[in-house]
Amino acid sequence: MKTVVAAALGECVHVAGVINFLRLAEAAGWRTVFLGPAVPLERVRAAALAEHADLVAVSYRLTPENGARLLGEFAEGLDDLRAAGVRFAFGGTPPVVERARALGFFERVFDGSDPIEDIIAYLRGQGAAPVSEQDYPQNLLARMALKAPNLLIRHHFGLPTIAATAAGIAEIAQAKVLDVISLGADQDAQENFYHPERQEARRYGAGGVPVRSADDFRALYAASRTGNYPLMRTYAGTDDLLALAELYQATIHNAWCAVPVYWFNRMDGRGPMALEDSICAHMALMRWHAARGIPVEVNEPHHWGMRDAPDVVYVVSAYLSALIAKACGVRDYIAQLMFNCPPTVSEACDLAKMLAVLDLLAPLADDQFRIYRQTRTGLLSYPLDQDAARGHLAASVYLQMALKPHIVHVVSHTEAHHAAEAADVIEACKLARQAISNALHGQPDMTTDPLVAQCRAELAEQAQVTLRGIASLADPGVEQPLCDPPTLARAVTAGILDAPHLLNNPFARGQVVTRIDGRGACVAVDPATGSPLSEQERLGRLGIPV
Repeated sequence: MKTVVAAALGECVHVAGVINFLRLAEAAGWRTVFLGPAVPLERVRAAALAEHADLVAVSYRLTPENGARLLGEFAEGLDDLRAAGVRFAFGGTPPVVERARALGFFERVFDGSDPIEDIIAYLRGQGAAPVSEQDYPQNLLARMALKAPNLLIRHHFGLPTIAATAAGIAEIAQAKVLDVISLGADQDAQENFYHPERQEARRYGAGGVPVRSADDFRALYAASRTGNYPLMRTYAGTDDLLALAELYQATIHNAWCAVPVYWFNRMDGRGPMALEDSICAHMALMRWHAARGIPVEVNEPHHWGMRDAPDVVYVVSAYLSALIAKACGVRDYIAQLMFNCPPTVSEACDLAKMLAVLDLLAPLADDQFRIYRQTRTGLLSYPLDQDAARGHLAASVYLQMALKPHIVHVVSHTEAHHAAEAADVIEACKLARQAISNALHGQPDMTTDPLVAQCRAELAEQAQVTLRGIASLADPGVEQPLCDPPTLARAVTAGILDAPHLLNNPFARGQVVTRIDGRGACVAVDPATGSPLSEQERLGRLGIPV
């Protein structure tokens, strides 16, 4: 194990940066020795010799002129150690770092603006700062390994023209604030890419970037080949799913597949397929990616939550998503957990809902099915006031960190006002990164809150009732009813999976009535009395034995 000795030099007592550096060093496998604040040069030298240091990391954050003199003395006094193979790194404010760099003594200098992955890469043996695509892993799992113990940051981006989107992608990549750019294509690109006769001029660029050719995708990917070379991905389309999947892999090297179970069809008006047909198509798409070792995200449960479905329906749909993905052979599964769905749920009940999801998913995990947690802020939850929205973003991400996510999907604070432009994405990611950093430095365990624990257990128990109800709809002889497309479709048409916003839907009933109860949970209620209904009561009224 390599040893790093670290200290704040001279009269400098500011050690927060030194301690953060040592935390990263420990996570990267180093033995760390912290000498404290205001350490004389002689003590640093003695400790470096006594501890057989491989690296000496020092900091100074006071007046640049004083720092220059002190660092000059430091370099002169410890140059023999450097000649013997000891490495030296420095951290401080930008003016002091400028003086330190001019000395030519330190292997690396850090001014506080360095992306955390750059620091981790250095601690793992990469002496120079990453500068090329080869320095940044270009698949999801390797990127996670590079960033650990930190996590990946993802953000959605797509403007109404190819040129503006490409310029924005380059700006975002150069800022080095995220790891994954989720390309937001417009509706015609998702539904009618291979059907130009169905495209409409008035919808050009509506809701995203109007990609109309493979070259458009290639141009957008090429724009990302700078900065920290972020991964790129986009959502599954709503028609010609396998053809689009092949296109995505060939052009933008789609980092992972994102596909629903029940949506992107005639039920939500976003595609031409009927409900059961789309379930079959989505499962085929999962199998296609599984056969190629490409991770899969099933972005299902929040579609129910955003339509005010009961919390238990959110939990059940999240479980079905993972179960189906596993049955389709997916090995690396991304569980998406969108908070604030609906926006009026309390933070305690929101956290409980996500924990209940993870409780149900845990037994599915094994060597052949790895689950990665991805959290995000609710699309519909942002206030219009931009200052308030910034506060909401930071608070939401901090709450999400209670789940120890592998990926945080940042949703820009501009969501209620306008689609995020490049500057908005960069600002939103910086806000999220600070909330993440705060949490990683010692967030209290919010999962032990009594109300959270109560709601968590209740949801997990009630979800089992709902799942038994769905399984009861299967035809005789069906071995896996919860992965059977006809059974899954009946779960909607029979009203088990339902949401108030689905009234007058061609497939769903839209009959369930929900309210936010006194705890802040979204629950099904009796339409006449407003009293909460258990799942036994709700399904019983649908004539489904549980």
